Amino acid sequence: MFTELVKEVVKRIEKTEGRSRSRRVEDQLRFEHAVKTTLLDLWQSVLSMPMRECSINRRSGYYSDLTQYRDPLLTYRQVMAVFDGMVKLGFIEVTQEGYFDRKTQQGEITRFVARDELLERLQELDGHPAISIQPDFKTETIILRNKLDGKKVLQEYEDTPATERYRANLKKINTCFLRHWPDLEIQDAELPKLEARIAKHSSKDPIDLSQRTLVRIFTNGSFKEGGRFYRGWWQNVPSEYRKYITIDEKRTAEVDFSQLNPHMLYIANYKALGSEDAYDRVLDGEHRSLVKQAFNAMVQASGPLNNCPNTIDLSKADIGWTELRDRIIAAHKPIADQFFKGVGNKLQFKDSCIAESVMLNFTEMDAPALPVHDSFIVHHGYAETGETEEIMRRAFFEIMGDHITKLDTEILSWTYRKAEDQHTSTTTLSVNDVLQGDDDVSAWRQRQDWWYAERHL
Repeated sequence: MFTELVKEVVKRIEKTEGRSRSRRVEDQLRFEHAVKTTLLDLWQSVLSMPMRECSINRRSGYYSDLTQYRDPLLTYRQVMAVFDGMVKLGFIEVTQEGYFDRKTQQGEITRFVARDELLERLQELDGHPAISIQPDFKTETIILRNKLDGKKVLQEYEDTPATERYRANLKKINTCFLRHWPDLEIQDAELPKLEARIAKHSSKDPIDLSQRTLVRIFTNGSFKEGGRFYRGWWQNVPSEYRKYITIDEKRTAEVDFSQLNPHMLYIANYKALGSEDAYDRVLDGEHRSLVKQAFNAMVQASGPLNNCPNTIDLSKADIGWTELRDRIIAAHKPIADQFFKGVGNKLQFKDSCIAESVMLNFTEMDAPALPVHDSFIVHHGYAETGETEEIMRRAFFEIMGDHITKLDTEILSWTYRKAEDQHTSTTTLSVNDVLQGDDDVSAWRQRQDWWYAERHL
């Protein structure tokens, strides 16, 4: 059990310290909390796909700065006592030494992983941290960022009726998420391929099923910019694997706001987008994904964007950046004056309000709607009946005051589920096939068993 492991590690670290007297009561509580927090992070990291590194900030001022975003029970002295004790015991190994340059105010935090005895103990723990350990609802979920010398930094703020409403709404959404169990029903043999795929993707973090709730992040020091929802584990799943996402063991569907940014830009400027696809019209239907990336970059940019952004790869298209940029402008003459004005973060605020409305509507039905970019993953039944699309259309009209013309729905399904779970299939599987199917997804099945066992305790 995790609780017993925490108690054991507390005692073993204390034995290495050689203290002449015990800690004060309040310091002992902080020390034990630091042990629990560190071990929980390590447990979550060990079960992530692929296994991730943990991190620790060894700058003393970090724990007293920006108290709105910090755990008040984590103090520099006790956190470092736990870290040093685990290193001394050989429980953890530093994979990257941290540093901080006072002149530039830049640096890297220290990274580490579990090793040897502790790694084995964590792997053998019964259950899963996403199921056994409830998240701390005292953690700030409404986050304000700004830019300082070109670097994103956290900014503290005074609450307003708006921020209080955002926080209350997000608590409703997160509470609903925690009543349900989203998972990734991937074949055990496929897992190494998924892990390799994520490891090669610079913008994808390891999938940590413990990240079951969202935060809302605003940008540029304003609660009218940004505001999108982040940190759900499903947002790190590569698009080709999202079809394996389940909610309470059931198949899911993904419903997408097609051409969301173009729709919002045209509507906000009292123009008509028309029936032709906003991205296909640029290169006669070719390289749609590339055009979409470039369009959004041009909306986000606050300058002329003379050079191709690093995130855009033109190698597969026989076109240069300048020509692509100019053809997008020509294809969207009615809103050409909106490019390079830095309006992207303001659009993000609008689409975040739409997303909030969609998720709240599903929360009223006690059903999670998992946000991914401009789409939502929901129980397949809500998509098949058209209910999801109706909710999304209503939310869009509520925020934008006009209708969106198109949404895309994809029923996410796969071939190795039992026939009785595939309502579109009439194939009857043998007993051996069913047993083999369970073996194929044994890790997924074990998590389902843990989830239902925990719910019925």
